[in-house]
Amino acid sequence: MEPGIIALIIIGIIVLIVIIRNINVVPQSNAYVIERFGTFYAIWGNGIHVKVPFMDRVARKVSLKEQVVDFEPQSVITRDNVSMKIDTVVYYQITDPRLYTYGVESPIMAIETLCATTLRNIIGELELDSTLTSRDNINARIREILDEATDPWGIKVKRVELKNILPPREIQVAMEKQMKAERERRARILDAEGEKTSQILVAEGHKEAAILRADAIRETKIREAQGEAEAILAVQKAYADSLRMLNEAAPTDKVIALKSLEAFEKAADGRATKIIIPSEIQSMASLATSLKELAVEGPLDNTPRSNNPVQIPNMQAPEGIDPAQAQAALREKARQALQQNAPRT
Repeated sequence: MEPGIIALIIIGIIVLIVIIRNINVVPQSNAYVIERFGTFYAIWGNGIHVKVPFMDRVARKVSLKEQVVDFEPQSVITRDNVSMKIDTVVYYQITDPRLYTYGVESPIMAIETLCATTLRNIIGELELDSTLTSRDNINARIREILDEATDPWGIKVKRVELKNILPPREIQVAMEKQMKAERERRARILDAEGEKTSQILVAEGHKEAAILRADAIRETKIREAQGEAEAILAVQKAYADSLRMLNEAAPTDKVIALKSLEAFEKAADGRATKIIIPSEIQSMASLATSLKELAVEGPLDNTPRSNNPVQIPNMQAPEGIDPAQAQAALREKARQALQQNAPRT
C-alpha cells in the first residue's frame, strides 16, 4: 500500500476521534456552560451538542435539580445571654447557570456564611423561650434574606429549616425540671377538677334521689287522701241513699221508735263510760214504773224521775190480778207513750 493512502487513513481516523470526542450529550435537568476562547459563549440544555475543537470548552456542568445542604452547627447567643448551637438545612435550586458560574466563586460557602450571620442577628433579638417556640418565624426570615442575597448568583432559596437547637447542659436540666413541674401542676389541676366533678355529680345524684323520694311520698299521700276522700264520699252517698230510701218508704212512728232503741242498744254496748238516755227512753222507764205501780194497785207517783237509767226488774203479777189484763194494760200504756213522744212531722 502506498504511503499516501496510509497517511490519509490515519488522518481520517484522527478526525473521526476528534469529532466523536467533541460530541456532548447533556442529561435531563442539567446545563453546560460553554466558553469560546475563554469567553462565555452559550448554555447547552439537555440533548446532543457538538463543540468546535480547540475553540469551545465546557466551563461548568450545572445541575438544575433542587439541592439540599446541611451546615455545621453555629454558635449563637440569645437576648437573655444564653449560648447555644443551631444547625440549619438549606434547600436551594440553580435558576441561572451563567450567574451561578460567574457570579460568586464558592456559592455554597457564601450561602453558609450568609446563613450563619443572618441566624446570629435573628437569634440575638429573641429570648430563649421565644427561640424554642418561634422556629417557623425564624425559618421564614432567614429564607427571605438568603433568597434576596442569592438572586445575583442565580440561586433560588426554597426553604430554610432549623435542624437542631442545642442549649447548654445546665439549661437543658433546668428546662427538664420546669417541664416536670409543669406536668405535675397540670396533673394536680386535672385531679382537682376530676374530684370537683365527682363531688358535683354525687351531690346532684343525692339531690335527684331526694327529689324523687319527696315526689314519691307526695304522690303516695295524694293517692291515700284521694282514696280516703273517695271512701268517705262512698259512705256518705250510701248513707244518703239509705236515708232517701227510708224517707221514700214512709216509716211509721213505731219503726222510728224501734230504730231509736236499736241505736241506743249500740251506744250502750259497755264501751262508753257515760250514757245519755234520750227522753223517749226515759218515758219508757217512767211507763214501766207506772205499770209496776198499777200492777200492785198503788197510786201513781207523779214526781219527776232522775235522768239516770232505770232498770226494771223481772215482775210477776200479784195474786188476784189476771196476767193477761196486766199485759194488755202494759201494751196500751207503751202505745200511748210512743204516741206522745213521737216526733212531729
